[in-house]
Amino acid sequence: MTLRLRFAARILLLALLPALAAPAAAQPAPPPAAGPAGTIDPAARQAVVQKLAQSMRDNYVFPDVGAQAAAALTAALARGDYDALRDPAPLAARLTADLAAVVHDKHLRVISQTSAPPRPGPGGGPPVRDEASIVRADKLADNVGYIEIEGFPPPPVFRPALDRALASLKGSRALIIDTRRNGGGDPQAVAYLVSYLLPAGPPVTIIEFANRTPGTRDFTRDRTTTMPTPFSFAGVPAYLLTSKATFSGGEEFAYDLKTMKRATLVGEVTGGGANPVGPVNLGNGFLVTMPGGRPESPITKTNWEGVGVEPDIKVPAAEALSAALKALGQPPVADIAAASRAQTFAPRTTPIPGSDAALKRVIAMYATGKIDDALFAPDAVEMAHRTLPFILEQRARYGALTSLTFREVRMGADMYVATFDNGAAMVGIAIDPQGRALAITGFMPAPPGK
Repeated sequence: MTLRLRFAARILLLALLPALAAPAAAQPAPPPAAGPAGTIDPAARQAVVQKLAQSMRDNYVFPDVGAQAAAALTAALARGDYDALRDPAPLAARLTADLAAVVHDKHLRVISQTSAPPRPGPGGGPPVRDEASIVRADKLADNVGYIEIEGFPPPPVFRPALDRALASLKGSRALIIDTRRNGGGDPQAVAYLVSYLLPAGPPVTIIEFANRTPGTRDFTRDRTTTMPTPFSFAGVPAYLLTSKATFSGGEEFAYDLKTMKRATLVGEVTGGGANPVGPVNLGNGFLVTMPGGRPESPITKTNWEGVGVEPDIKVPAAEALSAALKALGQPPVADIAAASRAQTFAPRTTPIPGSDAALKRVIAMYATGKIDDALFAPDAVEMAHRTLPFILEQRARYGALTSLTFREVRMGADMYVATFDNGAAMVGIAIDPQGRALAITGFMPAPPGK
């Protein structure tokens, strides 16, 4: 059975893939999709709030808490608390704050798809360059391997890059995994990385999910298990670097390794967001990232929601690499560039041949309003159908495509500036060797001047 829920990634990844995967997994705030700014009239505002309240009743992982939040929203609407909010972004922010006052869930957020600030990097700086969320891999002194992973994109995107990066560290006497900037992603990708650190053998349950059946108080259960990897780091000492920005699926990875006693955690307590989410369309350009499930460790029978994951060696995040090296008997060095003896993996900077042609075909397909399964890899077809309403709502704001210009590689996707009759947007694609789409980005704001 495939997982119905996903952790949210740091960006609105791959057309809500997996960041807002179905139906009911980040940094707390993936950016909304691109579109012209505008105002929302009273009827539309009322419809959005009412739909949000109903969604909380029907979908939130804890039914009683969802009902309390719905009652609070309904009361605020009746009092006229939202009457002065005519712009989408402030309304989305106010609804998010009102939900947070009742529901202390760091994944729950209302998003306006008609306003979108540029995606910031960690600490508000520029975005980190990565390939399928892998920032770099290095050989350090005394045969210590290092890899930084800032997210967990869908396995078809994640696996090839991870396999290349870890192959370059094979034979390391110890492994440092840096998740200080990891905002989350797909639980199956988390499971694949966990599998590298465990002995080969029959599948072992890593994490379970209790998923609410919408509109009921019933729950179904899913789980992730270990899976085959090209080789194993089993028995190799592992150190995991964490920070307060380590969130969601990044925290699951930390929690898994800690409960399995498979790594020494070094750094700060993580962010404390466990409940995976999926998008609910509220109409009028709004959606809510709705936590419709909760993870449960087969070892602890609980999770890290609201409390985070405690490190074994507690130090400020900036000192985590130094502390890990010191624990390995090495001179403490805080900066990976200074500690590196050889960088063995760096993100690619050029597009995969054929990705532009594949993206043109997919953009043309969206103009028809329906999915052509032949344009997608088998693993991506279901998600393409599931995210179609969100993509169509974004696509409708643009006219005919006039040009594509390659911009960068981001999270495993080749990102292009797409110029349309009615404006420009960042759109991206990840493709398989046959040129089929593994994932498509939403229509995001084009960089200024591009």
